[in-house]
Amino acid sequence: VQLQASGGGLVQPGGSLRLSCAASERTSIAWFRQAPEKEREFVAALRRSDNNKFYTDSVKGRFTISRDSAKNTVYLQMNSLKPEDTAIYFCAASKVSHLIQSRIWAGDSYDHWGQGTLVTVSS
Repeated sequence: VQLQASGGGLVQPGGSLRLSCAASERTSIAWFRQAPEKEREFVAALRRSDNNKFYTDSVKGRFTISRDSAKNTVYLQMNSLKPEDTAIYFCAASKVSHLIQSRIWAGDSYDHWGQGTLVTVSS
């Protein structure tokens, strides 16, 4: 699976960005992020089998993950951005159609990773 992430940039606090992850095939897709000097963390996922969506608590109500099946592209709409959202964002794919919930959050559940896209939230 080939992944192409895009859409990062500089935005002021409270602003919005939409990240895109174009995939070469339909898979379960997750977004992770890594801030400077911090561990990589799970952000959101969209499970292929049932289109269920999963979010880490810190982004619930602000971020929305969605899929355009015709384009094989998964989006991460990020609203009400905060400085602590600043990070490199990566999309990742798993060929497992129904990842169990306990594995959705784990980076090693995903076999393929796109290049990162930098999101900077700053005034």
